[in-house]
Amino acid sequence: MSVLHHTFTLERRYPAPVDKVFAAWQDPEVKRQWFAGDADHTLDFRVGGDERVRTTGPNGKHLALDSRYLDIVPERRIVYTSTLSADDELATVSTTSIELEADGPGTLLVLTESDVFLDGQEEPAWREQGTGDWLDKLGSMSR
Repeated sequence: MSVLHHTFTLERRYPAPVDKVFAAWQDPEVKRQWFAGDADHTLDFRVGGDERVRTTGPNGKHLALDSRYLDIVPERRIVYTSTLSADDELATVSTTSIELEADGPGTLLVLTESDVFLDGQEEPAWREQGTGDWLDKLGSMSR
């Protein structure tokens, strides 16, 4: 039984204006494309709203990501908490903030995430890589 704490920050600059980048977080169909791919995905983007992703991992385990939006300031900030379970066993608990600001004609996005990894089911490097990958996909969607 182990607990590993980890925090990381990722920055991305997108050529799209802040309103367009923010819209990619709130539109369920657009978000599914860059965030969930072919997984089962639902999004209720409002304070108190939930987001759910259900899929099967490369190791065959059923993965369940459940998030709750705690703070949304349109075109400025998004804060949410998430749990990730594998075969109904809790693997990770996290708190994430997204900060958006104008960067010339584009947008600077700063994501900061604090994670608690349980019993070695997920590694910090995996989470950072996966998060970076979907932020890159977001960049291609918000152009």
